[in-house]
Amino acid sequence: MAFPDGFVWGAATSSYQIEGAAAEDGKGPSVWDLFTRRPGVIWHGHDGQVACDHYHRFEEDVGLMQAIGLGAYRLSICWPRVLPSGTGAINDKGLGFYDRLIDALVAADVDPWVTLFHWDYPQALFERGGWLNPDSPKWFADYTRLVVERLSDRVKHWITLNEPQVFIGYGHREGRHAPGLELTWRETLLAAHHALLAHGLSVQAIRAAARTPSRVGYAPIAMASLPDTESAADLELARRLTFGIRRRSLWNNTWWMDPVYLGHYPDDGLAMFGEDAPRCPSSDFDTIRQPVDFFGVNAYMAFRPSHEGPGDGWPLGHPRTAFDWPVTPEALYYGPKFLHERYGLPIVITENGLSCRDWISLDGKVHDPQRIDFLARYLRALHRAASEGIPVEGYFQWSMFDNFEWAEGYKERFGLVFVDFATQRRLLKDSAYWYQQVIATNGRVALE
Repeated sequence: MAFPDGFVWGAATSSYQIEGAAAEDGKGPSVWDLFTRRPGVIWHGHDGQVACDHYHRFEEDVGLMQAIGLGAYRLSICWPRVLPSGTGAINDKGLGFYDRLIDALVAADVDPWVTLFHWDYPQALFERGGWLNPDSPKWFADYTRLVVERLSDRVKHWITLNEPQVFIGYGHREGRHAPGLELTWRETLLAAHHALLAHGLSVQAIRAAARTPSRVGYAPIAMASLPDTESAADLELARRLTFGIRRRSLWNNTWWMDPVYLGHYPDDGLAMFGEDAPRCPSSDFDTIRQPVDFFGVNAYMAFRPSHEGPGDGWPLGHPRTAFDWPVTPEALYYGPKFLHERYGLPIVITENGLSCRDWISLDGKVHDPQRIDFLARYLRALHRAASEGIPVEGYFQWSMFDNFEWAEGYKERFGLVFVDFATQRRLLKDSAYWYQQVIATNGRVALE
């Protein structure tokens, strides 16, 4: 009744959501710095200028990770903090911050897992065309090489891109996230293709520049359809819908996964997008399909296989998070199961968690029983996958801290650690103490 030996227990964050120090020590602006200045795009006009002030408080924050007993911490690098213009001159102070952070993590016996892009694209490169510019994959590869050369003596796990469905779909098609574009389908899919090429070139750069043996992955959103029963027919329907593209939408799995793991776009996606699909040589897929070591899965919810209409198909009264996402624990069973069957890679849950309406109670503590219940349910489903032989290697809870939740500002609290944004006081929630015991028992506490 425990997870496999060597299972990685971690928590995750991203740079723009926690660091703050948005214009300090030579950092250049990101598209999110500019986007948050637009009236009405962020809840209550919030921004990430201070966020959790992690840039100045990282030592305290690493101490909290050590207190919880994290085996690993997934962080991201802010590209314009390292390269203020996106290319060219290096900002030594910015790179030095990550040096100090990595040193602190290693000293605390917390393994750093570094994500190279979690959405804070350099504004200077956006003004040169951003992901629409055919040079953008090379820009990202050059940035990757710089970071890996500096940190890979201590960092052994790398993730290239986080959730391209979101930074392309919300940022470039729907205009809900930075940089706030509403491109045509042809332009959107071209930007997506350049992001996939950037992933491939980044993997090549990591392999070439790493100073110690490194493991490399990629972290798209994974959206499984759940079978109504475990009959063979229902399972096959759920598989088909998990990997099918039934309408023009970026919210699918295979457009973002098949090129990376199989070396081509899915046939149904090409048929669906038609003339808007990228026109590219087959050699592009030689670049995109680089050998990777694990399949990063950002999984929060699943869908019902019969779902066709608006909403997510769950019935009236189905449990939902504060973010109004359906609670679907079996996402961490069927997601890893179906993904491993199709792509054959070990699975790492790179994000999973929920938003709650947390506050400090009269006794001075933060009681979040719904988070504990949610995580226990999802971990039990993940354990089922592992017990059936699916190679599940690790789990990263989202998020270590309450933080800036993009267009939702500071409304949504996902953290194991409560952050009072007015004072920057940190407080471990009940779920943090519970997760501490989960880690100490290699998951047994969640399974009891």
